[in-house]
This record gives sequence, C-alpha cells and structure tokens, in this order.
Amino acid sequence: MTTKNIMIVGVGGQGTLLTSRILGGITTKAGYDVKLSEVHGMAQRGGSVVTFVRYGDLVSEPIVEEGQADVLIAFERLEALRYAHFLKKDGVIIVNDQRIDPITVVTGAAQYPENIIETLKENHNVIAVDAMAEAKKLGNPKVFNTVIIGVAAKRMDFGKEKWLEVIEQTVPPKTVDINKAAFEAGYAIA
Repeated sequence: MTTKNIMIVGVGGQGTLLTSRILGGITTKAGYDVKLSEVHGMAQRGGSVVTFVRYGDLVSEPIVEEGQADVLIAFERLEALRYAHFLKKDGVIIVNDQRIDPITVVTGAAQYPENIIETLKENHNVIAVDAMAEAKKLGNPKVFNTVIIGVAAKRMDFGKEKWLEVIEQTVPPKTVDINKAAFEAGYAIA
C-alpha cells in the first residue's frame, strides 16, 4: 500500500488532537505503520493547530508535504483555506462550515475572508458540513469533531464497526455513547 496522508487543522480546543488519536488508532488496528505529528500554534489562545497522520506499509516520517495530503480535515473554514495547498490534486477537503475569528480579525487588524467554501470549491473537491449543528441536535456541541470523523470515515478504507471500537477505546469513558452517536450522524451525512 502506498502511504496515505491526512491533515487535521483547526483552532485550539476543537479536538484536533483527539481526532488524530482516533485516526492513529484505526490505522494501527488495521496493521499499518503509523506516524503522527502535532504542531501547536497558540492553541491555548485559539490559535491554529495542525496534526499530520501518515499510514502505510512503512512510513519513514510524520510530516505531510505540500501537495501530498489525501484528506484535509478542517474544523473551521479559514483553517481549510489556510492549508488547502497541502492537498493532492485528487484529494478531498472535509470542512466544518464554522467561523471562528482569529485574533487579527477580533482586533480589527484583518478581515475574515468572504465565501471561503465557494473559493475552495473552485479548485478542490470539498465536502462542507455544519457539524456543530449536528452535534447540537445530539445535545452536546463538543462532539462536532466526531461528526466530522464520521464524514471522513466514508473516504477511508476501514469498516464502520472498527471506527466505533476505536472511538470507544479512545474517548473518555463517560463520553463514549455521545461520541458514537456523533460518529453515526456524520457517517449518515456522508
């Protein structure tokens, strides 16, 4: 198998690290060599967070190079735009259609770009989901990232039951049921 490259991007506190652990768990369970790399910006202050997950028969390094990501999972629109150049020509962006203003926008030093999803669709295969709305329907907005994982799961080579097993083994015990429901909701959307 050729190496598969996944990037997860978001803002601090959105669950990018938990998502990378779930992706690492599913790929390890499938018997692949897996490398994870986490890049924390000012995560605790709402800054950008990037995680790379690479898996295959033999993976030598954890970093995904520009133009090499098979899947870009973005938990926020601007983060999708910021990192879209990492995507392969035939790759897919799965983006949570949510706006979180960076500090430069909050302070008035910059403006939040308009029509981000439409701009991305001009050159990329984009699946935009309002995962926050889906998570709120379930009663817990914190599980929006697991909704996104459910959407992404349809683009990967692992069975639904394996995903649910890894989620159960990875998330805090008291959140297993809500995270499984969130995954199922995302899986149904995809």
